[in-house]
Amino acid sequence: MPDLAYDQIKASLRAQPLFEDKTWQLSPQAWPLSPEQVGELEKIGTACLEFHQALEVLYLRSAAGKNLLRNKPLLAPWVADYLDRGKPPELVQHSRDPRNRGAFPTVLRPDLLLTASGFVMTQLDSVPGGFGLTAFLNRLYGGDTDASVLGHPGAMIEGFYRSLASLRPNLRNPLIALFVSDEAATYRPEMQWLAEQLQRLGRRVFCLHPDKVFPLGGELFFDIEGTPEKIDVIFRFFELFDWANVRVGEHILEAWSAGQVAIAPPMRPFQEEKLSLALFHHHLLGEFWQENLGRENLEVLKRIIPASWIMDPAPLPPGAVMDGPRVGGRMLNDWRDLAGASQKERDLIIKISGFHETAWGARSVVLGSDCSREEWQQGIEEALRLAPTNLHLLQEYRKPRRIEHPIYRVPVGGGPVESKATAGRLRLCPYYFVGSGKTRLSGALATFCPPDKKIIHGMEDAALLPCRIFT
Repeated sequence: MPDLAYDQIKASLRAQPLFEDKTWQLSPQAWPLSPEQVGELEKIGTACLEFHQALEVLYLRSAAGKNLLRNKPLLAPWVADYLDRGKPPELVQHSRDPRNRGAFPTVLRPDLLLTASGFVMTQLDSVPGGFGLTAFLNRLYGGDTDASVLGHPGAMIEGFYRSLASLRPNLRNPLIALFVSDEAATYRPEMQWLAEQLQRLGRRVFCLHPDKVFPLGGELFFDIEGTPEKIDVIFRFFELFDWANVRVGEHILEAWSAGQVAIAPPMRPFQEEKLSLALFHHHLLGEFWQENLGRENLEVLKRIIPASWIMDPAPLPPGAVMDGPRVGGRMLNDWRDLAGASQKERDLIIKISGFHETAWGARSVVLGSDCSREEWQQGIEEALRLAPTNLHLLQEYRKPRRIEHPIYRVPVGGGPVESKATAGRLRLCPYYFVGSGKTRLSGALATFCPPDKKIIHGMEDAALLPCRIFT
């Protein structure tokens, strides 16, 4: 694949509004992945879907007070308590509705860090953005024919459509509405771009604000040039913490209950909680995961999910200790004991689990080894203060390894733009579209950050790149 010229990249970005008010570093090359790495990504996708399937079993059995194991007693009502904490009753009821059994996100995106020991998953996002951006970058860097690009634009765009259309298999060309709330407005240009690409293919896909929708006879409609059009599938591009701001929420649930509309991802809050990663590592649930996950998928998840704990401040009996990291060689009696950890022992991350406006974009993240002792203690206290309604996750921090990639450098004051090998650290976001009980890896977005950035996410100092397969 030849290098992409700086001026060509800039001109392509200026030509459409997808990246309005967004800036990042540019590179002449897509991010290279080896066939072995792509094979690992394929395994990760399969494991993530089976994890969601097992999580549903865990949640529903916990909520119903049923035994979790086949041949051994194990009740865990606390699992449902954790996952339902702070959620509106109507969403809890909807989560448990038998008609929702087997309903999983249609787009899965694990956030993977590339470390010295391989990929590490920091979260599993079921309402991800960025797949429209990835499809655009695939086209920019590889066109529609370059077989080395991981997921050509058609694979991303058609894969997204197929995953949604499969929810209404009896309809030949269902009307799909991409709902983007005000909270998620920065992604609206991306969703509009996706809708336009699919409209060019003859698909009835529209990007809408939820307020543009109205109920009529138990169904949902919106106006197209004064003509009401019935909605068959909703792609919900907003997190469920924003549910209270969706004014037609009651009518969405009514239309779903009447079988008039399908919703993706499902409005099941337990599927959006990061604390599910801590449930995977919980010492009381090890046998449950062994029974409900295939051996290979279990090993993949053990390899990529770092040690994680739920910061529940419930008091312990005298002499009891907590399942958590050690401080000064001693086990914890209280989460506040973490405040005395040395900087080396603070290679830990605190982040809110979900159902909160700070649960995305790294806004709630506190990295113990990268902050002062006072900031670390404040992070602990904030997590415990919010625990009655919003639990936090404590997670082992695994440092991404340092690697190089060519980045365009624009001289201050003018002069020729040059491409230079630049050191940095990588976050990889593969996108899997779900259908017929399987995942399809359709592309991946690489975020290449400067090496001094400990928390890797989209920022103006980072490069955002599609991926290609090299041999």
